[in-house]
Amino acid sequence: MKADMWKKCLDCIDELLDILFNNNNIFIGENIAEDSENLGISDQPFRVRGCILTLVERMDEEFTKIMQNTDPHSQEYVDNLKDEGRVCGVIDRLLQYLELKGSTEEVCRVYLRRIMHTYYKFDYKAHRRSLGLQGETKSEQDQEESEGDDSAIIMDRLCKFIYAKDRTDRIRTCAILCHIYHHALHSRWYQARDLMLMSHLQDNIQHADPPVQILYNRTMVQLGICAFRQGMIKDAHNALLDIQSSGRAKELLGQGLLMRNMQERNAEQEKIEKRRQVPFHMHINLELLECVYLVSAMLLEIPYMAAHEFDARRRMISKQFHHQLRVGERQPLLGPPESMREHVVAASKAMKMGDWRTCHSFIINEKMNSKVWDLFPEAQRVREMLVRKIQEESLRTYLFTYSSVYDSISMATLSEMFELELPMVHSIISKMIINEELMASLDQPTQTVVMHRTEPTSLQNMALQLAEKLGGLVENNERVFDLKQGVYGGYFNRDQKGGYQQKQGYQRVLCEDACAAVSLNPSHYAAPDQRGGYQQKQGFQRNGYDHVFSFAPLLIHLSVAPPSSRPFRLPHTLLLLLLTQSFPPRERLNVLLCSTDQKGGYQQKQGYQRGGYRGQNQSSY
Repeated sequence: MKADMWKKCLDCIDELLDILFNNNNIFIGENIAEDSENLGISDQPFRVRGCILTLVERMDEEFTKIMQNTDPHSQEYVDNLKDEGRVCGVIDRLLQYLELKGSTEEVCRVYLRRIMHTYYKFDYKAHRRSLGLQGETKSEQDQEESEGDDSAIIMDRLCKFIYAKDRTDRIRTCAILCHIYHHALHSRWYQARDLMLMSHLQDNIQHADPPVQILYNRTMVQLGICAFRQGMIKDAHNALLDIQSSGRAKELLGQGLLMRNMQERNAEQEKIEKRRQVPFHMHINLELLECVYLVSAMLLEIPYMAAHEFDARRRMISKQFHHQLRVGERQPLLGPPESMREHVVAASKAMKMGDWRTCHSFIINEKMNSKVWDLFPEAQRVREMLVRKIQEESLRTYLFTYSSVYDSISMATLSEMFELELPMVHSIISKMIINEELMASLDQPTQTVVMHRTEPTSLQNMALQLAEKLGGLVENNERVFDLKQGVYGGYFNRDQKGGYQQKQGYQRVLCEDACAAVSLNPSHYAAPDQRGGYQQKQGFQRNGYDHVFSFAPLLIHLSVAPPSSRPFRLPHTLLLLLLTQSFPPRERLNVLLCSTDQKGGYQQKQGYQRGGYRGQNQSSY
């Protein structure tokens, strides 16, 4: 919509609301049928079919489209943004009208419109009042005194009405998310967290429509940033993990489309997704978001890496943080850090050595302040929290890394090294000992930490890793060898009944074909589908074979015949052993082809004992 048409639209809606407020005998609604409209009889109430709420909703959507299609870095965007106050004024007037004459459903809809224009704005004046600060000039003080409720009270009143009266899940879900966002934006961490947990939105948000999912992602990000400001590093990392690990934070927050995904969508889908984008003045700073996530990951990951330095199976807390570390290690020349990521990587390397001062200088400096930390409402408080967290985690990392070279260390020395109060040092070390992270004990009279030296040294850890890798290599080689053996594995499979031939093994017809190829009677030699293997009741006598050469043609056929005409291949080596050994063939064949310690194979109930060969036969081998 053009600018002049937009101005006329706002004027017309204001005029319409003036008429409705000045004439109480005019009733307007969608439930009025066209036949029952009264537009001319003055002595009766005027009844007009229509919906003023729908008109205002379309006006609000048009304002969003105007902001989406305007260059955010131009003066035109600033001029259009000034109209938001007028749009909110129209919504407030409609709200007053519907509270008198509208239904509960219509009131919930207009309340949500008012919430959507309030939830993302930081209330600086309420924040100053909470800190006990007054305006700098008398006009500012008079303005603050003349203002009514602050945004927190307004949001609480509107949202609670929707919670109680709304019958549609979508409006209530949007109201809850906006309420959580507003709490998190104003550092009310516990209220925001409790409301998110009680709503159980994370369980079924995947079934919501895309605009609601975008609002949910924005709320989770703001919740994570709020946790970071409050010093809840682990909660901040958990809240930001899903958004940052996807690599599509810009798209998930509705702040733009990724170029690499352009080929996956057509022109119509691209238009639909652009209509879902959030206007620029509602955007969340992506660099601030990434910095908060990486710093949170650094404070969690570096002590964990130091504690599990030689653990081959250690888990990875943040893949994105490890990726940034690998990128930094691959650089051939390391100069002074320039980007935000390089500052975090350099600080991580310093923390790994226990050097908290260098780490602090990389995280908090003039460049990082201008890019990230000064964007917070309470920037100085955030910086003080960061210094304290860096000192504490550097102390933990130092103890993990260098505990093996100490017999004992004074807590006063640690307090001086990391500029922490002695009770804080005592608390950190006590937690590490209780959680069995540090094998040591506290000597209270001397205020020292006595190391137990039960942990393996670095050389011992490397030897254990080498032994573990060699064991894995042996297992892999054995597995590959068994696969390459093919039929060998079947002959010597002593864990199965029946040797190579199982009930589930080769079909009878295959062995019959093989025997027919060398003119043998298969009933005398094989019954593959029975437990007895080649030796059956109907076959040979209990004493086994009279001579191995009686079935030499079958053995030769299994060794040299084409694959299509034999059930399996008999290796040449085994064939030569069977045909050339000097001791009795029956015994040799039983050694090579049967499972001596199991049922089946050549040993039958009618044949040898279950325990294999005994007595003289066993000693002969």
